[in-house]
Amino acid sequence: MWSVHSSIAATTKSVYDFTLRSIDGQPTRLRSYHGKALLLVNVASKCGYTPQYAGLESLYGKYKDRGLVIVGIPANNFGGQEPGTNEEIKKFCSTKYDVSFPMMSKVSVLGPDKTPLYAFLTDSTINPKIGGDIKWNFTKFLFDRKGRPVARFEPAVTPDSPQVTTAIESALEH
Repeated sequence: MWSVHSSIAATTKSVYDFTLRSIDGQPTRLRSYHGKALLLVNVASKCGYTPQYAGLESLYGKYKDRGLVIVGIPANNFGGQEPGTNEEIKKFCSTKYDVSFPMMSKVSVLGPDKTPLYAFLTDSTINPKIGGDIKWNFTKFLFDRKGRPVARFEPAVTPDSPQVTTAIESALEH
């Protein structure tokens, strides 16, 4: 499968070249976020890091009017911590954390069935600054307004950490 992912990644030039399905199943072109800073996060509802939804929502509330979009991308790759259907995930996010940022349909972020977006994000030859396999839920990828990778934050780095907020401030300026 490596060659399939490599060919996908090799023909892709930008995060904007990908389309995901919204949590409601509608095609969502990441190109629609061009001109905004973009934070992509693989999320799960039964993880020790799940409370980060609150921090992500707080970040979104603080920065959305300045041009930040947070995109939650559910994945069940780690410990079966996102077993729900898209409908169950949507209900959990809205009732437990009042999530208002865009949520996508569940995908795989690791292994042979890795979605093309994550094949691109984790390819160290294309994205040396942010590449490498996803290690767990709530890995965060930040892009500036032109779609250039700015930073990757591992799960233990909380959304309200100075590292994240400083990087977002910088991404919003470029």
